[in-house]
Order: sequence, then structure tokens, then C-alpha cells
Amino acid sequence: MANSDRVVLVLGGAGTVGSGIVKALLDKGFKVAVISRDDGRLERLRSLVSPTTQDNLTTVVGNVGSEDGAAEAKEALLRAVGKVTDVVSSLGFSWWQEGPPHTQTLKDLHWVMETLLFSTFVSWKVFFPLVRDDCSCTYTFITGGAGEKLLMPGTGFLTIGAASALAFCQVLREEYPEVPCKLNQVKINTGVATPDRMRPGYLDHLDLGEAVAALVERRSSSHSVFTVNCPADLKTALLERNL
Repeated sequence: MANSDRVVLVLGGAGTVGSGIVKALLDKGFKVAVISRDDGRLERLRSLVSPTTQDNLTTVVGNVGSEDGAAEAKEALLRAVGKVTDVVSSLGFSWWQEGPPHTQTLKDLHWVMETLLFSTFVSWKVFFPLVRDDCSCTYTFITGGAGEKLLMPGTGFLTIGAASALAFCQVLREEYPEVPCKLNQVKINTGVATPDRMRPGYLDHLDLGEAVAALVERRSSSHSVFTVNCPADLKTALLERNL
């Protein structure tokens, strides 16, 4: 199947990580779809991608964090693109520094879990059936290393939510060992930023996007976790074609 015949749904595609993935997929000739609750963020995404590829980008306003919203978004998406061959899930937020747990409320914790875990679960349940039974299809989760360590004092709720997302991905690999769809996870153990916000050791979201796009394109692995600790890991992965 040629890239031009494949339609990749990037969940969270209007965010920092997701936008780099969207641009890289479009540059490789894929058709790409993005769902977001914020029409303004979708417009900013359109301004990021190459003008020559904009016709291959489909945007849908919708909420994939609720069961009803995700179902409605799926129907709107299929009306617009007809089919989905690949899914990249890059949902959630990248930072939390609101103080130690005893200063937070149950509402705060619920919001963290809803954003990092519940939305990942709901969107997987709704969109995974579109690709599950086809060995030429892929479903890729983008997760972070914050689930395995406290980034700094005050970020504990991010660790709790990210750890839940990591556990969910592990459950899926072990619960569905024989699923035909290529099911993979890219775990990022460092910061990701746009070029104007780069810091030492951070990944450029465009470089990360190129690596994820290569993983989707190659379809050469399944039920694997690819860990990225630093920018050099991306270059090694691409050069050695071990994604």
C-alpha cells in the first residue's frame, strides 16, 4: 500500500508532539486527519504544515475524551476521509507543576487522569476497531518517561497520570498478543519542544515527528516499545532503521 493510499489519524495532532508528527507524515505523502476540540489550534496546525501538503490534511472539531464525543468524531471523520489505515495516539499534556499532592484536590487528580488516561482509553476503544484486523495497519502510542520518575518537586500528579498511561499500553500489548494490526509504543524520556522553545537535551518536535513517521511507514515491528532518551537516539534509530 503506497503512502498516498494510507490515511493516518493523529490523536493529539494539534499539540506540540502531535504537530511534528503530522507535518512529517504529510511530507512523506500520507493523508493525515486530526481531531481537536479547539478550532484555533487546528488553524495553527494548518499554518505549520507545508503549503503543498495542506490538501492532504483533514481536520475535525470534536472531543475524543468522552465516549459520545469520540463516537461522533469518528462518524464525522469517516464521512470526510472514508477510511483510516493508521492511528498515532499522542494525547495528554506535557507539564504539571502545581505543588505536592497534599495541596491538590480530588478534582485536580480527576482532571489529570481524564486527560492522560481516560482520553487515551476512550479514543483507543473507538478508533482501534478501524485498524485492528488488518496486518497492513498500525496503531502507535506516544508516551513519556514521567510515569517512571518524579521530574521535580511539584510534578507528582503528572507522574501518576503518565504511569497510568504506561500501564495501559502494557496491558494492551499483553491482552492482544496476536492482533494483526502493528501495535507499538514510542516512550520519550526527555522534553519535546518547537524550535523556538528548545533547551539542551530536548527533542525538536519535527525530528521526533520524522522518527514516528518512519515507524508508521515501515510497519516492520509490532508489540514493541521504542525508548528515546536524547536527540542522538532519534538519529541512531533512523540511520540504523531499527524503528
